[in-house]
Amino acid sequence: MQSLRFGAIRDAMKIFTIGYEGVTQADFIAALSGAGVKLLADVRAVPLSRRPGFSKNVLAAGLREAGIDYVGFKALGTPPEGREAARKHDVRRLAEIYAVQLDTAEATLEAQKLLDVARETPTALMCFERDPSGCHRSLLVDAVMPEAEVVHLFA
Repeated sequence: MQSLRFGAIRDAMKIFTIGYEGVTQADFIAALSGAGVKLLADVRAVPLSRRPGFSKNVLAAGLREAGIDYVGFKALGTPPEGREAARKHDVRRLAEIYAVQLDTAEATLEAQKLLDVARETPTALMCFERDPSGCHRSLLVDAVMPEAEVVHLFA
């Protein structure tokens, strides 16, 4: 995916990323609030979690109480084989798989929607992995908004 598809970012845009690995929902929301995030962009292909408080409906309710909006971008998530590569810390393979995902029509449409909201609202990209270097959200930022200032919360 070429970032040029989405047009140049006119003004310096700041984007946050956050992973919920090893944290409670309360700490997660506190970090978002403390950073001034107003929209959480859930970029998980499967927005469910075995960790209490991080499945989409429960998370969205907790965020709403804190004044943070929640939007799911499932097409910007990682397919199963990409999640397997991430679990194995095979970043090269994850990048290959995720590049194919980003070239789908659904992902292209969602990436444009994400850019539109992120230009207007302080936004954080959310996935499981605490370390952004082993997660697709860093690949997403590099592909879609390479000029953005990136702040990794919990990194």
